[in-house]
Amino acid sequence: MGLLKQEAEHGALNVPHLSKYILNMMTLLCAPVRDEAVQKLENITDPVRLLRGIFQVLGLMKMDMVNYTIQSLQPQLQEHSVQYERAKFQDLLNKQPSLLDHTTRWLSRAAADLSAPLPSGADAASSACSSPSEAANSPEPLSPTMVLSQGFLNLLLWDPEDDEFPETLLTDRARLQELEAQLRQLSLLASVLLVSSSFSGSVLFGSPQFVDKLKRVTKALLEECKCRPEEEAMLTVSEQLAQEIHQSLKNMGLAALSSDNTASLIGQLQNVSRKENCVRSVIDQRIHLFLKCCLVLGVQRSLLDLPGGLTLIEAELAELGQKFVSLTHHNQQVFGPYYTEILKGLLPPAQVLETEVASL
Repeated sequence: MGLLKQEAEHGALNVPHLSKYILNMMTLLCAPVRDEAVQKLENITDPVRLLRGIFQVLGLMKMDMVNYTIQSLQPQLQEHSVQYERAKFQDLLNKQPSLLDHTTRWLSRAAADLSAPLPSGADAASSACSSPSEAANSPEPLSPTMVLSQGFLNLLLWDPEDDEFPETLLTDRARLQELEAQLRQLSLLASVLLVSSSFSGSVLFGSPQFVDKLKRVTKALLEECKCRPEEEAMLTVSEQLAQEIHQSLKNMGLAALSSDNTASLIGQLQNVSRKENCVRSVIDQRIHLFLKCCLVLGVQRSLLDLPGGLTLIEAELAELGQKFVSLTHHNQQVFGPYYTEILKGLLPPAQVLETEVASL
């Protein structure tokens, strides 16, 4: 460095030679994804542009190294996080022996839900997902895995006014509320697409571009109206989608919607916002079935056999499922021993031993 400094002060620094040395060193050290960026630098002759480019790529290489370091340390950080959270919770439990009361009631309700008869329409929803649903919806026997899965699903339907939220999930409550909002939006989106398909015809709705356009329009409008009641939001969505379908049919030379069909389409889309709507009810059941499959079988395997009506939102469901599984998996790693003890008092001993909670 001293020699280079002297050469620079006397105007004798061989910039091209030094730049070539630096670029060769960068080629040896950079990640494969940066090879193309380094090769482009070799074609720059202007010293100022070259040095600017070198520093830009070095900045990217620095971030690559940081990301690699974090990724390599992630298992240790994860394990440390699990142990730390469990130790902190145990300290609180030692001071407040009743700290698991709400968690116990939460798991008791989940076990009761699984023991109760299936509601009307549930069989139809279950049959939409053959092998995954059989594994996820099996009523016999009640295992810790199934009770926990049902409990986690119940959190997505939690009444905001119910203060008996499980103590083991209080820190995740905000994230669960975000997932609940995302689930509601996906339910609306799938219901809207299902209703729209019956009015669009197989030719128009068979166009991926048209379906993507409907999804973009619906998502954008729902996002704009997210602070308003669903009924008001669907007024805007129904009118806009009716126009999109009508115009697209005309553009393709197909029979446009009649005034009666337009009114019927708008009415059916608006009714989707009602929980008792049959289309919305079936979609809700099938999304919950998919999420249950994700907890038991994993996201990728569950995507192989999606229930009917959900294929159009497969990418969005995969994202939702991955977030939900990630949250519940970490929670179970931390609080699994406590869940095991609680479930020993809720399930017959043979069933508790049959399926370890930690194996979810």
